[in-house]
Amino acid sequence: MGDIDQIHPSSMKAKMSPMSPVSGESVWYLGNMVHVVERVQTGVRMEKRALKVLRAFADYCDMSLGDLLEGIVLHAFDGKCPFNQESLKRIKELKKFYGLDLDSRSSHRLTEKVRK
Repeated sequence: MGDIDQIHPSSMKAKMSPMSPVSGESVWYLGNMVHVVERVQTGVRMEKRALKVLRAFADYCDMSLGDLLEGIVLHAFDGKCPFNQESLKRIKELKKFYGLDLDSRSSHRLTEKVRK
């Protein structure tokens, strides 16, 4: 993501243009770079409390859940942590508030609760 090293409200340097050239596309200005992207709707399933934490953190950062997830994924693809210490502290508080006791060790070890 260029010069955006971490996802935090005070470090957000990218801005989405309110005028997208084509429906479903967004223009991002990152320094002098412009990236036109096509976004698609997705119906991913994920752990309920993790989603609550993500939504709350996105709201805290004044961004959409999709923008937050894109930032996390792009940082992960580059092998970088998307969060600074202040953000990690806030996420820890949100995890406690929503009762999320999972961490990276839980990855790929989750089984879905059987619904009756």
